[in-house]
Amino acid sequence: MQDTANLDRKEMFLFALYITSMVLVNTIGSKIITLFGVRVSVGIFFMPVLFLVTDIVGEVKGHKDASLFVRMSIFMLAILFIMTGLSVKLPPHPTWDLQSQYQQVFGMSMRMSLASLASFAVSQNIDIKVFMLFKKISRGKHLWIRNNISTMTSQFVDTVIFMFLAFYQLTPKFTVSYVFALIIPYWIFKVLFALIDTPLCYLGVKWLSKKD
Repeated sequence: MQDTANLDRKEMFLFALYITSMVLVNTIGSKIITLFGVRVSVGIFFMPVLFLVTDIVGEVKGHKDASLFVRMSIFMLAILFIMTGLSVKLPPHPTWDLQSQYQQVFGMSMRMSLASLASFAVSQNIDIKVFMLFKKISRGKHLWIRNNISTMTSQFVDTVIFMFLAFYQLTPKFTVSYVFALIIPYWIFKVLFALIDTPLCYLGVKWLSKKD
């Protein structure tokens, strides 16, 4: 694994932003809201940042640096889930009477945790591979095309993997068709966010490319 000491300050900032967004998605993301009539997690606002950062890094620094972000983040996400699970299970002090509330907030089931970890690992790697493939095909031109195609593809994979691993057959109503009925509108929102953040990708690439 490449030594993180080789990362410059701007890359370190992007890595910090990447890790922060990942933690936000998997912590405060447990809250469900209604967005234009669709039931979504508040994590939908932070998920696009993950794909945006790897696209910026992949465009300027290359496949290795972008993959390093993903590998280290998978490891950190695993630590997050393990430590959260242990903290929830530890018996509270008799004077502390917030265990039930604590468990409600942080007690994500093992199934949900594994679903989140699996979807994150697979989709992030797909995002990088698709982005770099289209960069090669376009000979480094048309950043907006590879930025959007890679994000839309990987976001679909992320949503499908998570929804099926987390909810399929959770109750009898969670059939294949019902899960896909949840996936499609959720993914459409992610596509819209991907389109919106395209200018940010150009700005990020310009910023990271510029010498200090």
